[in-house]
Amino acid sequence: MAAARMTQTQLVKALVDAVEGSTSKQVKALLAAYSEIAIKETKKNGVFVLPGLGRLVRQERKARMGRNPATGAAIKIPAKKVVKFRVAKAVKDAIVPPKKTK
Repeated sequence: MAAARMTQTQLVKALVDAVEGSTSKQVKALLAAYSEIAIKETKKNGVFVLPGLGRLVRQERKARMGRNPATGAAIKIPAKKVVKFRVAKAVKDAIVPPKKTK
């Protein structure tokens, strides 16, 4: 069974509780604007930094040869653009602490 994850409603409530004087309507508008700006900037510049979390990066993948797993036949995979999220080192270390070396 999958672990429960935070819903948008729960996120909005947590932010309203964390920021004194804010309303859920304001927080929802802020999150919507943040998403729109992130999409627009990533589309335009190829990268958008989410301070304290990481960055959205648009990458170009080259065309390549692959295999159909069912038949084993070679197939051509076309070039395409993909979006990746690169987690900031501080966040990664906070969630999964690095192994201690001897």
